[in-house]
Amino acid sequence: MAHYARWIEFLGGDLKQVGMVMGGSATAGLILRPWMAQWINRWGSRTMWIVGYLLFIVASLSNLLITEMGPLIYLARSGLLLAGAIVFASGLTYISQIAPEDRRTEAIGILGIGGFLGMLMGPVLGDLFLAERTRENFMAIFWIAAGANVLSILGLILARPPKHHCSSTSLRLGAFFHIVKKHWPGAILAVDFAFGVCMAGPFIFVASFIDRASLVFREHSVIGLFFLFYAGLAILVRLCFRRLPDRVGPQKVLMAGIAFMSVGMLGFSWVTAEHTWWIAIPAGLTGIGHSLMFHTMTSITLASFPTVVRGTGSALALMMLDLGTILGAPILGWIGELYDYPVLFACIGITCFASGVIFVLSERHRIKRSAPSSHG
Repeated sequence: MAHYARWIEFLGGDLKQVGMVMGGSATAGLILRPWMAQWINRWGSRTMWIVGYLLFIVASLSNLLITEMGPLIYLARSGLLLAGAIVFASGLTYISQIAPEDRRTEAIGILGIGGFLGMLMGPVLGDLFLAERTRENFMAIFWIAAGANVLSILGLILARPPKHHCSSTSLRLGAFFHIVKKHWPGAILAVDFAFGVCMAGPFIFVASFIDRASLVFREHSVIGLFFLFYAGLAILVRLCFRRLPDRVGPQKVLMAGIAFMSVGMLGFSWVTAEHTWWIAIPAGLTGIGHSLMFHTMTSITLASFPTVVRGTGSALALMMLDLGTILGAPILGWIGELYDYPVLFACIGITCFASGVIFVLSERHRIKRSAPSSHG
């Protein structure tokens, strides 16, 4: 799905429409997140995880019916993102329920390696099929994506259910907000939001950036090369430093990730057609940033939620991520059309850095407020 922007452009869309489709289509997932959390709490994380994969299969194959830009592409993309929302929230909830509390961050990080492996394989396969951009080749991509999810379902059927597999919480919207208010995680939500903005870079705009800048190697697009460095270094860092968050604290690892992500986004300004291989610099830096940020910010968000309502915590974290993409993608698409891609990516980097500042200041204020008074 890293090539989905190219599918939109193949159908006649421009960069603004790429931003509108990719950002606006996340609205369904955002709106349904509260109910999604309650579904996970009620019916179990493994069951909802399977439901997410089934929805992804249907949404992927619905693209076979699209022949031009119109409402149907928003519906298909919404289905893909909603399915992804269910899969991510259910997966995070599942792993946080079966892992020991003192190794929760590590467990979330190991789970995320599966996603990075997908990033290594998917874009490269897409490049092979889209060497010639025909409708038949795009259709092949959607069939392969659907088939990959069938394999995921078979794997989940064999997975053991967590001990805390369900809760008697209400399915009403008010129950979600009551749980969130009771276990409010604080300023980490600003980082969750900024991470959603960051993900618009590699997963929405990089494909178009590579095409516009004519970045080719042996007459082939280098999007596969980008994700080779992005996901490859992310996996390496995640494996080598998997215990680091539990040793030094997830907050410190998160701040390092924010620094790598922010600098990496600025690194896109160095990449030109004459220096195609320099795409490895922002790819590697942002991949490391992703590797250090996602599991730590998620673990910090989930920490304030009891195990039986972790579905609510997962959904809240991903709601903020969705909101970052929904608000960020259309604005970034507009910025890219007016000021070109280096400014677009720089805006992402600045947003990420600002969220880190907000989180650090909030943590310092919380620590001071909770410290015992010298007169007490």
